Amino acid sequence: MSTGELLGIEPLELKFPFELKKQISCSLQLSNKTDNYVAFKVKTTNPKKYCVRPNAGIVLPRSTCDVIVTMQAQKEAPTDMQCKDKFLLQSVKTNDGVSAKDINAEMFSKEAGHHVEECKLRVLYVSPPQPPSPVQEGSEEGSSPRGSVSDNGNVTGTDLSTATRPFVERLEPQEKSLEARALISKLTDEKNNAIQQNNKLRQELVSHYVSFGNSLVRLDFMEIQYSEYKS
Repeated sequence: MSTGELLGIEPLELKFPFELKKQISCSLQLSNKTDNYVAFKVKTTNPKKYCVRPNAGIVLPRSTCDVIVTMQAQKEAPTDMQCKDKFLLQSVKTNDGVSAKDINAEMFSKEAGHHVEECKLRVLYVSPPQPPSPVQEGSEEGSSPRGSVSDNGNVTGTDLSTATRPFVERLEPQEKSLEARALISKLTDEKNNAIQQNNKLRQELVSHYVSFGNSLVRLDFMEIQYSEYKS
């Protein structure tokens, strides 16, 4: 933050996460340290490249004001990601009750005897945040993560996956055994049903055979009686 008597400025460096063909914004916060109205104005060495809202205004006594600086989309990256653009923020005490529409260039004229504070702001380009790597830091590619065991015997960090692996390996054969038992039980039930059906068919065949045999015996007996009657 600046050490000026009128305004505190945070930050003193405008940092833009640089990306091609994309508008990028950053913000400034101005804090009025006095009991007076303070007017401010923002200038830049490259006005076509940046948009400042508001580029001039009033900060009320003991209050703050936010300024948004937007860099227009760039078609090519600067050499070594270095930027030579600069900003100048001027501030001056003004009369109570003034508003932003009352601000004019004469208010910031040192020749007119006004006490004007000036603060230069640098512009920095920073690389945009990178997505996290799928490979965990500190582990070799193709190998399982390694960790450590604390003094009290508890497993910590990535060691948890290593500790749980035997349990998983034991669990898989158990699941396969349960599936095999279920299949065997199903086949056994089907076999028993088939045996019951077979026994039922046999009983029906025997019953029909016995009934058929009894009918033949009755016919033979009737023929014998008939022949005796005739004789």
